[in-house]
Amino acid sequence: MSVFSGTVQRARALPKPAKIALWALFVLVLFLLPVLNIPVITTPDSDFGGVLFTVTTYVLVALGLNIVVGYAGLLDLGYVAFYAVGAYTVAVLGSAHAHLPWLLAVPVAVVAALVSGIVVGAPTLRVRGDYLAIVTLGFGEIVRITLINSSWLGGASGISQVPRPPSVTLFSVPHLDWSSGSPIVDLSNTTTFLKFGISDQIPYYWLALMVIFVVIYFDKRIKDSRVGRAWEATREDEDAAELMGVPTFKFKLLAFAMGAFIGGLSGALFAGKQGFISPDSFPLLLSILFVAAVVVGGAGNRGGVMLGAIVVAYFPERFREFQEWRVLVFGLALMALAIFRPQGLIPPRRTVRAKQADVKLEALEEGTASDG
Repeated sequence: MSVFSGTVQRARALPKPAKIALWALFVLVLFLLPVLNIPVITTPDSDFGGVLFTVTTYVLVALGLNIVVGYAGLLDLGYVAFYAVGAYTVAVLGSAHAHLPWLLAVPVAVVAALVSGIVVGAPTLRVRGDYLAIVTLGFGEIVRITLINSSWLGGASGISQVPRPPSVTLFSVPHLDWSSGSPIVDLSNTTTFLKFGISDQIPYYWLALMVIFVVIYFDKRIKDSRVGRAWEATREDEDAAELMGVPTFKFKLLAFAMGAFIGGLSGALFAGKQGFISPDSFPLLLSILFVAAVVVGGAGNRGGVMLGAIVVAYFPERFREFQEWRVLVFGLALMALAIFRPQGLIPPRRTVRAKQADVKLEALEEGTASDG
């Protein structure tokens, strides 16, 4: 990690035009990733575009859950419920009981998820710690069981013919073919930009990627604002924050609502891509994986939680050929990370600063003791 830290510091020391050029190149590579078909990265046993879309939905969910867990310090084990609310709202309005286009159903879906976050958070955020985790876990299961037993919501069979995003046919991008050992542009295999169908999953990945960039922009703005500082004060010591005049309940409810909003948005993207949803799409395990993504990456670090989401969503698909062992290996890797890197792959700066301060204090105490 010292090598990574040094790389980050050197990147920060670059002049502004160089930083902009590097970021532009990075974004371009992200968009071209599914058509480059790089052999080491692509998933041979799964559709690479579909896997990348799954990764982006996990990244989007991790960004939303990071507001709740990383910024405000609230442990939410039922976050999949907001994901389901967003997906089912699109399905109900677009197929089951109305025929709204996807573009009109999405705003209603994210508002429904936000309202559900407020309704759940208002009575439950007065409890803390383990009790909050138990309550949110129960909420996630209540939503899933309701979906199974409600015929109005499709019951256990789910809802089909969910509308897809509107297609905007602008241009086509050819894929690279590596079958000969070197990259060759394959003009017979192309992907049309933002043409949403069934066979080609790459446009859904591009759409989700653009949504992520928008969410990151607003996430950064709010994290650096007065609201972000109030969340940090609440997370570190809620009682002290109250004594200093911070209305902690209001800010915790805001974090819960914003997290639910982003979770509902990710669910709406998922429903539009799948075309069919059922209660089986939103198991409790999904909530655990969402929390694992945030914890693995480093709760409170925006880049860290995105990396954690990539690790949780991508690697099990990349090594699908080891079907009998991949989940076991993945679980052992998470255990090793929890033991040897409990602060996450990329911990937030406050954690790094606190650790450096502890090291300096220990060195100072040892020096004082030796002088004595």
